[in-house]
Amino acid sequence: MVKWFSKLRPADTITALFSFLLLVLIVFFYNKIPSASYLILIYSSLIFFQLILVYLSRLNSFLALTRDIIFPVISVLIIFDSLGLIVHNINPHDIDYLLIRLDYIIFGGYPTIFIERIMNSFLTDILQIAYSTYYFLPVILGVVLKIKKKNEEFEKSLFLILLCFYLSYVGYILFPALGPRYAMEHLQERQISGFLLSKPIQDILNLLEGVKRDAFPSGHTGIALTVLLLAYRYARGLFWIMLIPVALLIFATVYLRYHYAVDVIGGILLTIVTIAIGEVYYKFYKKRWIYHTLRSKTA
Repeated sequence: MVKWFSKLRPADTITALFSFLLLVLIVFFYNKIPSASYLILIYSSLIFFQLILVYLSRLNSFLALTRDIIFPVISVLIIFDSLGLIVHNINPHDIDYLLIRLDYIIFGGYPTIFIERIMNSFLTDILQIAYSTYYFLPVILGVVLKIKKKNEEFEKSLFLILLCFYLSYVGYILFPALGPRYAMEHLQERQISGFLLSKPIQDILNLLEGVKRDAFPSGHTGIALTVLLLAYRYARGLFWIMLIPVALLIFATVYLRYHYAVDVIGGILLTIVTIAIGEVYYKFYKKRWIYHTLRSKTA
């Protein structure tokens, strides 16, 4: 048991645990989810491979890289994609009407409509590129920390980023919403149109992501801010490089109509909750790890 605990990192635990919780959710709502059997296989496989990698990663550098970077990326993508088969089958009531109302109450109108006044093709291309950096920011941070041989900082950052992803997925299940590009289409007076890059990038994202109820909270905001905070802590030079792209990314979530402005507020809160919960758990993990290590040496 001691040997097992010493090999299981928080990042391993959070993926296995979240996959298990989704597995339990699927079993509970089995009759409401047409693809329940397929999802059970997916989540069981994620748990199995995650636990197997705990042991296999010590055999060679490729398996270690798979455990550290490749498998976390695959897990996040697979779980996100699976949400399209879950959310509306167990929670069919979209809350777009509530998010639209909150935007109006907080900002005195609809931010996605206000922004139409500054729309232009060149700006749209820039913001679409910035929005797409979301998919690379966590990997870039991880690679930089690995290159700098900051292994402990890498493991903690990996755990916090995965926690942020999975908490955002919980939000999508509890608060399904399509977002303003669908729910507010009848109010929009101008179509979003880029110069050269916006349309092909948007087509690729639509192909990869599909139509998910993933507006609240803004995972793009939460993940980007979490990565930025971790870069400030552990790779200050990277922080300054990422600062402007992240700021543009957050603005792009509303400009490109992927999110309501209140979703961005939710994304900021997501980062705060992630860091708060993650720091508490990580301190507990370190204490337990030290305890078990000392105990194994004195046994």
